[in-house]
Amino acid sequence: MTDTIAFSQEVSNLLHAAEGEPTRACIQCGTCSGTCPVAGYMDHTPRQIIAMINAGYKDQVLESNTFWYCASCYHCTVRCPQDINITELMYALKRYSIWKGKHKEGLVGPTFSEAFVKMIVRGGRSFEPILAPSYIFSFNLREMLQEVTNATELLLKGRLPVIPARIKRLASFKRMIGRIIPMGGLE
Repeated sequence: MTDTIAFSQEVSNLLHAAEGEPTRACIQCGTCSGTCPVAGYMDHTPRQIIAMINAGYKDQVLESNTFWYCASCYHCTVRCPQDINITELMYALKRYSIWKGKHKEGLVGPTFSEAFVKMIVRGGRSFEPILAPSYIFSFNLREMLQEVTNATELLLKGRLPVIPARIKRLASFKRMIGRIIPMGGLE
């Protein structure tokens, strides 16, 4: 009896709503990849990612940018002849990647996601000025100045608060979140 489980089983365990091992149901038809509007920007198509999961290529999957580039448009999920929720698979891989601390260097997604979750856990709400540093420095100078200009205009018009709002009963919210996601290092 082995103490370690296969990578495909780990991924299946992350897909709470899935029955069985959804990646094993894939027939490699390529419909997901053919309908994906951002497949051209991915280093592996969704079909290839599923094949890599099934083959146990954990490190290569986690180093891929595919799930970080997923547009969450659900085209792949809707069109899959095997009814695999590929979009949810991409979300599961994002969570797994952050949880394991393994992802391709230089991607904005992991840093942004981690900053977003920490902010939600701390105050219960999103606050753009705290999130901005997680991605703004990946822009070129022109894009960065445009972001600063937009933020300034929103601030002057009263559309961007200076102080983040907090929700009522924050302690209860944190207990609820703690039951859903592991809180290690987030508080």
